[in-house]
Amino acid sequence: MTATDGPAQRHASDAARFTELVESASVGVWARPSPVAGWTALDVVGHLVEWSRGFLAGAGIELAALPVEADPAGAWTQHVADIQSILDDPDGRMLSNPHTGSMPVDVAIDRFYTGDIWMHSWDLARALGREIDLGDQRCSDALAAIQPIEQLLRDSGQYGPAVLVPDDASPQTRLVAFIGRDPAWQPGRGPA
Repeated sequence: MTATDGPAQRHASDAARFTELVESASVGVWARPSPVAGWTALDVVGHLVEWSRGFLAGAGIELAALPVEADPAGAWTQHVADIQSILDDPDGRMLSNPHTGSMPVDVAIDRFYTGDIWMHSWDLARALGREIDLGDQRCSDALAAIQPIEQLLRDSGQYGPAVLVPDDASPQTRLVAFIGRDPAWQPGRGPA
């Protein structure tokens, strides 16, 4: 990221990468397991669409439910356009949430949602039998940011137990393992 990157640009970039994965998926792969225990490839897309739309209600932004199950690619495409529209013109809106406090809606999306797209890109890529490079520096930065709040994250249920990997593993492998994913996970094997 450069100093000129902002919430709208980061979302556009991360969403485009996730969109490429969604668009590459054939109809038959949506029921495949993902590296997230109990989730399919479809569940990864559904999670990103559904939680963020509910989250935005805290800014008075009501977005219609989308037919993720019936049309994952179409729902995702519409969702990305909806979120990008908000980021392109945040119009001074504030998002208030009892867990995060109040902040400008574009900052809230950037802080809580855009990174979720980025991290779940790994899950969807793996469910589709693909590899993805999340970027060593970004993985190192993310890991450094979340390690100090490890217990909070584990207690929230958002992250499973860390998976042991060698100390000299790549930043991406260490991040994936830290959030409770098996870096060696393959489709058909199920979560570790």
